Amino acid sequence: MFARWRIVIWVLLFLTPMLACGLGGDAVDDQVATATVEEPAATEPAAATEPPEATATTAPTEPAGPQAVSDIQDVQSAVVQIVAEGSFIDPQVGQMLNVAGSGSGFIIDPSGIAVTNNHVVTGAALLRVYVGGESEPRNARVLGVSECSDLAVIDIEGEGYPYLEWYQGDINVGLDVYAAGFPLGDPEFTLTRGIVSKANADGETNWASVDDVLEHDATINPGNSGGPLVTAEAKVAGINYAGRSDTNQYFAINPTEARPTIDEMRAGNDVTSIGINGMAVADPESSLYGIWVSSVQSGSPADEVDVQAGDIIISLENLVLATDGTMADYCDILRSRSPEDVMRIEVLRFETQQILEGQLNGDALVVSTDFSQEFGSEVAGEGAGAAVDASYAGYTGVTDNSGILQVEIPNEWVDIDGSPWLDENGAELGPAIAAAPNLDGYYNTWNTPGMEFATFFDLGSETTIDELLTLFDFSDSCTYGGREDYSDALYTGQYDVWEECGDAGSLYIVLVTVPEDRSFHTLVTVQIVSDADLEALDHILNSFVVSQ
Repeated sequence: MFARWRIVIWVLLFLTPMLACGLGGDAVDDQVATATVEEPAATEPAAATEPPEATATTAPTEPAGPQAVSDIQDVQSAVVQIVAEGSFIDPQVGQMLNVAGSGSGFIIDPSGIAVTNNHVVTGAALLRVYVGGESEPRNARVLGVSECSDLAVIDIEGEGYPYLEWYQGDINVGLDVYAAGFPLGDPEFTLTRGIVSKANADGETNWASVDDVLEHDATINPGNSGGPLVTAEAKVAGINYAGRSDTNQYFAINPTEARPTIDEMRAGNDVTSIGINGMAVADPESSLYGIWVSSVQSGSPADEVDVQAGDIIISLENLVLATDGTMADYCDILRSRSPEDVMRIEVLRFETQQILEGQLNGDALVVSTDFSQEFGSEVAGEGAGAAVDASYAGYTGVTDNSGILQVEIPNEWVDIDGSPWLDENGAELGPAIAAAPNLDGYYNTWNTPGMEFATFFDLGSETTIDELLTLFDFSDSCTYGGREDYSDALYTGQYDVWEECGDAGSLYIVLVTVPEDRSFHTLVTVQIVSDADLEALDHILNSFVVSQ
């Protein structure tokens, strides 16, 4: 009889947010130098002996147009408070309907083009922008966003605005800077003073991945996110986006990184973005890792594939995300691809605990096979080697000896064999990997959970899935439960269900799949003894990959 096979699911993901970003504090007393203009000395008029000749009339002077702000005391005129209204789902609070969040921004062009943070505006139904402390809001629309750089460009209705210019010199440690904005939802403008304390700080957070970051000590608070960090001459030296009040460390995006991204967004393009307002989550205890989605931008790639607020994006292009609690891996993937590229995405719909798979710029999300729900009532009980609780402590990615096969298995399945599968004459049939708490118990009893995963490249496209499945007959020890169709983002196939196996009453799954081009066949088998093994089965089926 063939050795019994089994599959293992991938890893779930959870989040650990960093501290909230923002600016704020008490206004700084700044001395403003005023120049005294002396009047010209009086002169006696010359006596006229003849009527004066007619002279050309001087054209009336045109009123001066909008000017760049050049004085720190006038910065407020080009700084805006942004109130974003919409519905969001917070990982700790839950559903928040028709709520308003507040952030800051600043105008960079007299036509009303302004800069703020992505997390201030993305996913909002509408924006109300208060310019320079005005009491009445103006409407604005989003031109472009960048999740990874945490930047957004908006266009405020109207024109003729004062605006801020970029600082042109080197930004060195010790540079005097001022954080401007509207912290804590207060409509009163604040300005705090400090210095640049680090010219190249770590920009990895749980909501952004920024390469060029300044650290400073001009106090900021939530609500100052997106506001400018300016010099004494009112030039923008950074865009505030993060802070740690407990250590008096505050962070701003360096213009050297921000300006090229802003230019692209100003032209109407999103940059390193799929259209979410997200946050990395990581919980090693529950093996939950991923990007929590609090809101989705309408019409974005995420929206088109049906990512929803409250989802957790657990993998992109088969890479598990946020295992370090940051957006780094997620953003590195986006930066290595074009916005229109098709990318495989896996999502945990947290509310229903369903795993969904699809393709950004491709196929919409569909529910993966959920064996935990389908077979939960058919698992008899706890067998030898099974987990006592309803879940395993965590999951680990493993490969076979050739490195061709990849799959994630429970941490407790420590007995692993990555040698190829052999026929009865010792000839190699293909790469394989088996894992269990104890492989001998898995192979020879029905009360030890485990899995096997193998691939066959030489069977030919004419070999049918049915032919392979009929090779595995356990009717002497189990009750045949029928054959079902299977599909995920990479493979299609069928699986046989064997129930009430042995005295343990275990469940045994035999799955055979092929890729779209039918260039190889995969075989995955899993023995389920407890509810924890059902969860492991789902993880295995969502993580097994053949790398050619």
